[in-house]
Amino acid sequence: MVYVDRTPKSRELYERAKKHLPGGVSYGLRAIPPYPFYVVKAKGSRLWDVDGNEYIDFWMGHGAVVTGFGYEPVIQAIREQLELGTHFGWCNEWEVRWAEAVTEWFGMDMVRPTNSGTEANMYAVRLARAYTRRVKVGKFEGGWHGGYEGLHAGVNYPYDKPASLDLTYAPPKDLVLLPYNDLDGVRKKVKGENLAALIVEPVMGVAGCIPAEREFLKGLRELADEEGFLLIFDEVITGFRFFRGAQNYFGVRPDLITTGKTVGGQYFPGAGALVGKAEYMELLDHTKHPHFWERAFHGGTFVGNPLTMRAGYTLIKDLLSKGEGFYSKLYGVGNKLKSMLEEVVEKHGIQSYVTGLGSMVGIHFTKEKPINGLTSERTKNVKACEALFKHMLDNGIVYQSPTKPHLFLSIAHSDEDLIKFVNVFEEFLTRNKDLLT
Repeated sequence: MVYVDRTPKSRELYERAKKHLPGGVSYGLRAIPPYPFYVVKAKGSRLWDVDGNEYIDFWMGHGAVVTGFGYEPVIQAIREQLELGTHFGWCNEWEVRWAEAVTEWFGMDMVRPTNSGTEANMYAVRLARAYTRRVKVGKFEGGWHGGYEGLHAGVNYPYDKPASLDLTYAPPKDLVLLPYNDLDGVRKKVKGENLAALIVEPVMGVAGCIPAEREFLKGLRELADEEGFLLIFDEVITGFRFFRGAQNYFGVRPDLITTGKTVGGQYFPGAGALVGKAEYMELLDHTKHPHFWERAFHGGTFVGNPLTMRAGYTLIKDLLSKGEGFYSKLYGVGNKLKSMLEEVVEKHGIQSYVTGLGSMVGIHFTKEKPINGLTSERTKNVKACEALFKHMLDNGIVYQSPTKPHLFLSIAHSDEDLIKFVNVFEEFLTRNKDLLT
């Protein structure tokens, strides 16, 4: 295997890591066979590992990075803030500037920072329950909303299994699992459930970069109004992969938006946000609800830290100033790759589909067209996915994981990057016809 031959230092680090990190990794998603590579530097669309190997990266920091790595306006702002301080535990001017930028971006009234997208979703559910005085929450099969126990179910196929060993319910008793892109199915499932909220990714990430149909999202908005529950858009990935968010792209306004990753400047921890209409967000306000039992709690040691706030503010204002021109270019990168992959798939006549929208692209070795989590998983050719990942890795190309050929693009990805990906993909198809039939 080419990868093994050129990564001896990564192999050595992995042997050390296994003694102190469960599974030898900081996060199970980063475990790749036979061992992970260890990154020392990133710039543009490229990564370099401890052995000096260069990779074209189509993972982009879990989808957080839209400008490419090492974006100078953000890096310069952080250099300045490092000299002043990174964590005070008190209010700072950058949280105010950041809040103004975030609410302008999404066209919403108010925002609170969180430490991650997971936290944003956790607080969104709490706020929805506080506002509606209801308990149950609807989420979609294959939808990923982080590790929060209240939403951590129906993530991996088969969806009737617990998503984690510590969860005693499958799914949790207050969670209603729903079929994505199936409005009639959703209506039947939520009838009589008295939901507090329904949370949805406008474009499913983990499930394979599968976009919602516009009419489906509009139908969810209407259903929320009819049933009296809050509609939450999980825009942890899509919030800055679309100009002013996917809610703007689709023209559907949720009650609350959760976001993360890019909202903190792309590169820094403590990056998350709960954004919403004042009617709901004011339930977090201690001046309007002085008794703690009368308001929804939100907090955190590092929320609003000046490093992340300044990085996020700098990036968002930069994106606002560049406007739709930046996003036209970003969408163009994704559209070009998607089109090229579709041509190759059609040329070889294999059982495969390419999904995606904008800068999110998914490759699916399935027997049915993937329109939701279920159809992207139940006929998946896992061996083909794993073989593709190995072939790409040997050729210096990386993306989400061995079983999920899902790609996140940035404006730093060049035509040469896309052409190399497509050429290596076609080479794989040519060499593995037996595996793909």
